[in-house]
Amino acid sequence: MRRAVLCGYYGMGNGGDEALLATLLQMLPQDIQPFVLSASPKNTEKLHGVEAGDRYSAFTLLNAFKRSDLFIWGGGSLMQDATSARNPIYYGGVMGLAQGMGLQTIAWAQGVGPLQRKLSKWISRRAFQGCTAISVRDRHSAELLANWQIKSMLAPDPVWALDSTPIDGDYPNYQLADPVVAVVLRSHPQLTSCRLATITEALQKLQALTNAHVWLVPFQPSSDKAIAQAIRDSLNAKMPKRSQIMTQADPRRLKGIFRHVDLAIAMRLHGVIMAAAEGCQCSAISYDPKVSYLIEDLGISGWELVDFPEDPQVLVDTWIQDLEKRRQGNQAIASRINQIKQQALLHQQLLTC
Repeated sequence: MRRAVLCGYYGMGNGGDEALLATLLQMLPQDIQPFVLSASPKNTEKLHGVEAGDRYSAFTLLNAFKRSDLFIWGGGSLMQDATSARNPIYYGGVMGLAQGMGLQTIAWAQGVGPLQRKLSKWISRRAFQGCTAISVRDRHSAELLANWQIKSMLAPDPVWALDSTPIDGDYPNYQLADPVVAVVLRSHPQLTSCRLATITEALQKLQALTNAHVWLVPFQPSSDKAIAQAIRDSLNAKMPKRSQIMTQADPRRLKGIFRHVDLAIAMRLHGVIMAAAEGCQCSAISYDPKVSYLIEDLGISGWELVDFPEDPQVLVDTWIQDLEKRRQGNQAIASRINQIKQQALLHQQLLTC
C-alpha cells in the first residue's frame, strides 16, 4: 500500500468541497491509503470513513509526510487570492514542504486564480512547477499554467462523476405529484436584499401557478441557511407546508437530493453541477465566471447577478418554460451531460501514475 496525503478546503462545512473530496476518494486506486488534512478531522473521518488530521498542525503535517509517498492537492480553487491572500501562502507552503520532503506531488482538478498579487503569482508558479502531474477543471486555469510553461490536463469538474446516494429513506414524502423546485443560494455581496426579495416574490408566484414544492438546499449551512430560512418562511406564509429546508452533510446524499427535483435554481457552481448530473432542469444565477461558463456550455437559463432582472415576472416566465422543458425531455442536453460525465473521469488518470 502507498500512503497519500490529501489537501484541500476540507472540513469547512462546504458541500461543494466535501463533494470534491468524496470524488477524489472514489477515484483513488485501491493500493493508495489516504490521509486527509482537515479543519475538522473527526467530522471528516465520520463523513468519509478515512483517517484525517488537523490541517493547521505542523506536527501533523510533518508526521504525515514522513509516513507518505504521495501528496494530492485539490481540487477546487485553492490557489487564488480573491477571498483571502492567505490561501496561496498556506497551500503553496504545504505543497513546498511536501516537495521538499521528497513526496510525489499531484495537483488534482485545480481551479487556478484569480491571482491579483505578485507574491501569490510567484508562490503559485513555484508550487505548480514542482508537481509531477496536474489536472485543471477550466480553460482559464489551463491557459494560465501554459503561460508559465507548465503542462496540465483539462477536464470538467470531477463532481460531475461523483456517485450519488438516494435520499428515499431520509424524506419519506419525496415522491410528489406536483413539481419540485430546488433553490441553492449563497451569501454574497451582490445578492442584495432587493434581489433576494425579487427571487422570493418570483418563487411565490411560481408556487401559486404550479403548486410546486420548494426545497431550499444550503450547501454551506453556516452562511447559506439564514437565506434559506427567510425564503422558506415567506413561502410558507403564502402556501403552508409546501417549502422546506433540505440539509445533507454527506455530499453523495446532497447530490442525491436532485434525483427528485424537476427544476434547480442555483448560484453555487456545484449546485448546478450536481443538479444537471442528476438529470434535472437547471437555471443558474451567476456571481462567478465558472457558473457563467456552465450557463453557456449547457444552454440553460440564467442571469448574471450584477444584471439581475428587477421584475420577478421575468424569472417566473423563464422558470415556467424550464419546467415545460423538463416535462418534454431534452435529449440534446442529456447527451451533452453524459459526455461531460465521461470527460470528468479523466481526472482519475492522474492518480494512477
